Amino acid sequence: MTASPDRVYVRVVHTDRRDTSIAPRDVLIALGVAIVQVVGSVGANHNQSWATPLDAAGFVLLVCGPLALLFRRRSPVTVLLVVLAVTVLYVVRGYGYGPVFLSLVVAFLGAATAGSRWRTYPILAVGYVMIVFAVPAVSAAEAPSLLALTGIAAWLLVLLAAAEIIRQRRGTLDAHRQRAEAAQRSTLDEQRRRASEERLAIARELHDILAHSLSLINVQASVALELWDSRPEQSQEALSAIKVASRDAIGDVHALLASLRGEDSPPTAPTAGIGDLDGVVERARAAGLAVTTIVEGAPRPLPAVVDVAAARIVQESLTNVARHSGGSSADVTVTYSPTSVRVRIDDDGRGPDGASAGGGGNGIPGMRERARALGGELTAGSGPGGGFRVQATLPLGHDMVDRA
Repeated sequence: MTASPDRVYVRVVHTDRRDTSIAPRDVLIALGVAIVQVVGSVGANHNQSWATPLDAAGFVLLVCGPLALLFRRRSPVTVLLVVLAVTVLYVVRGYGYGPVFLSLVVAFLGAATAGSRWRTYPILAVGYVMIVFAVPAVSAAEAPSLLALTGIAAWLLVLLAAAEIIRQRRGTLDAHRQRAEAAQRSTLDEQRRRASEERLAIARELHDILAHSLSLINVQASVALELWDSRPEQSQEALSAIKVASRDAIGDVHALLASLRGEDSPPTAPTAGIGDLDGVVERARAAGLAVTTIVEGAPRPLPAVVDVAAARIVQESLTNVARHSGGSSADVTVTYSPTSVRVRIDDDGRGPDGASAGGGGNGIPGMRERARALGGELTAGSGPGGGFRVQATLPLGHDMVDRA
């Protein structure tokens, strides 16, 4: 058993691909597109004899498209429509074909990879029809040849393929991110579960150590006070028993703390196992409780976890007898079988109507938790003689038997 922190922090980094802020990269892209469009369009317009010379309105249209790209993260489809309108207006005014389409390409890729295909891909088809068919029909722009139409269509297919590749890559990255976050959450939940189980185990171990020892000390202190004047020799015996019990409790707590501090070493059990039955009931006997031990079956080495759990159940049951039942004697029976070990504690106290059931404390629930943790069961209730009976059956799995 190793101590774990109460809280385990795992940093989960979330990325949002729909960031609406204007990043420095967006400014650089818009600036680069504007420079290419303005410089390139001057040369392209000069080489096309039918084209209208560039004027102030033409330069404004060449800059409007890149300016709109600054907001493509915030509203990609709207930006695509604005850039398409600017491009169509540029061509309608009779300016020559050229780099003016670059901002349209960037706007389409931004919208197609961030939004729905059904909202963006049709815009590309509409723009193709408008620019290569509608615009030449209503303006002085030269109608593209069949070869040009085919070439433009091919470039549009390349553009669609590029958009799909980007979408698939982003989808893959998002899937990887989600799986990583799910794995981190799973790790966090598992660490919290283990920390909770270890806290419960530590609390149960401390309860078993301290409750047993302090209960016996309380009983002996009551005896010493009761007999201090009338029987001083018995008072001294009770005080000696208190000294021994307190010394053993301190040793048990130190052993438990040492096992918690050790990271690589296996935990050490601070109490005797059920194999040493007389050692387990020694403190109860020292407190004045008449304990009879009975062993049925052939005793044999048990797995450490079963050995210690059975001993704890016996000790806690005897503690309840001393604290609550008012009984003066108890019988402890340990039965060995090939597949399990059973411990049974019968006392002559008040029975389940008294406080020995431990319903308001941690004794009986803690013993049940120990038994269930090993796949066993524990019952507590009225005994055959009118007292109280605690019986626990702890199974021995094949792996446990092999280790034993």
